Amino acid sequence: MSDNVAAPAPASSSTGKLKAGAAVAAAIATILAGVYANEGGYVNNPNDPGGATRYGVTQAVARANGYRGDMRYFPKHCSGPVTVCADEIYLKKYIVAPGYMPVLNADPAVAGELVDSAVNFGPPRPSRWFQQSMNDLGDAGLKVDGRVGPATVRAYRSLQLRLGPTAACVATLDRLDAKQRAEYDRLVRVNVKLKTFHKGWIAHRIGNIDRRDCGKGIAA
Repeated sequence: MSDNVAAPAPASSSTGKLKAGAAVAAAIATILAGVYANEGGYVNNPNDPGGATRYGVTQAVARANGYRGDMRYFPKHCSGPVTVCADEIYLKKYIVAPGYMPVLNADPAVAGELVDSAVNFGPPRPSRWFQQSMNDLGDAGLKVDGRVGPATVRAYRSLQLRLGPTAACVATLDRLDAKQRAEYDRLVRVNVKLKTFHKGWIAHRIGNIDRRDCGKGIAA
């Protein structure tokens, strides 16, 4: 089954839009807070191929989005004349562009795992893990192409109906964590310089999404 990214359907009324908008904004803020807690502030570790980074945004990504200043002062939030910031880049590049908004509506906990992993690896890899997990859990027949669109979202909604929202979320998070752990282990095997990061990766990015937050979808 192939997948194409589509925009989420609009709410049915202005009141619905207001409520959904506030709930989505709150969920995004929570997800980004988790990312920032993991990523910290400014780092420029010679063993990290990402180079100079602040709030998890590499200099290359910041430059591609129009930031020309010193990465030590790269802003977290956009305000006043500031139009390039971590919040805006994460929203556009790591939530909207990979097709994670409908997943956020279905379950912010799963979306949080995808976004956090996308920040670490780029969106295609965790998107493939998500599709593989849907195939593992429900024989969804998804084409594993790293593009989260309507077919992938339908597969997750179907899993929610079959297992219940909480169990579907927990099962998905467990599989995403397992695939992510396997990738960390592989990276260390092929590049010994990355071993210095392995313990931190496991401590902060495996099991970092609280399973008690599962099952709290925003939109039906």
